[in-house]
Amino acid sequence: MKRSLLCAVLAATLAATLHAQKPSSPPKAPPQPPPTAGPKPLGVQSTSTYTQTEKNGQTTVDIRNVSYHMSGQGVPGLATEQRLLLRKSTRQRQALDEIGGLATVTLEAWILGVDPKQKPIYSATITGNDAEIVENAMWVVSRGVEDVEWWSVLKLGTAQRLFDTYVPLLHFSISRETIKERYIGLDIPPDDTRDARLKEPHVVGVLEYASEDQVIREALITCDDTQRARLLRSYEDGTRTLTGNSQGLTISFSQNFPSPPDTITLTVPILSDDLDLAKAKLPAGLHIATWKR
Repeated sequence: MKRSLLCAVLAATLAATLHAQKPSSPPKAPPQPPPTAGPKPLGVQSTSTYTQTEKNGQTTVDIRNVSYHMSGQGVPGLATEQRLLLRKSTRQRQALDEIGGLATVTLEAWILGVDPKQKPIYSATITGNDAEIVENAMWVVSRGVEDVEWWSVLKLGTAQRLFDTYVPLLHFSISRETIKERYIGLDIPPDDTRDARLKEPHVVGVLEYASEDQVIREALITCDDTQRARLLRSYEDGTRTLTGNSQGLTISFSQNFPSPPDTITLTVPILSDDLDLAKAKLPAGLHIATWKR
């Protein structure tokens, strides 16, 4: 009997010990708030189209293309951290077997992150075939819809026009330590120019020197011989080239075939971020001087 009692005591003690060592249930976690929704996705859809119509035996083709681009940070005129969402829409309408046609480029911009269904910060439509972004600072619009190639240079942040050029835009940095881009063009005025001063028969063209913010210097090129001036500014009879770097610019005028090239060259140094017109070298009978629109 004593043995049975001892066994019962030991069993009770062991059970109590095991019960004491049994881990307690972990406390219940407090209820979590429902997950918050992220920013509403932004988006817009644009359609490129091709149509061909027939009327009175005439075939007309209409092509519309739309593309989107994103600028980098540091667009001139914007806060450093801001970017632009850019939309380029081109339209070409051509009646086959006819010379000329309709060609336009529409440029639009929104601050990146703003719903593009809202009104853009600018919308500009200009006659031309295409446009490209240069150095995260400029729109360069190709305006030559017929035989003459020329370009308009617009600010990327505002679409404000800086100048026109009848040679491909030249640009380079004038500093080795930091990027200080400069943009150079040569404007050859057409016969129907709105500026009466540029209709003067001695005028050849206007050299444009600009920063990303403004035109720094315009220089008027003239020729004593009005017949020679007419040839130098002729779109059909002559070809012009513009080259250069931070030290200076070279402008060449050549006559097209079947005439001999008869190339003439002008050099204009760059000093202290300006055209050094006083030290420009020109052929006899040609002149260059400061001018302003």
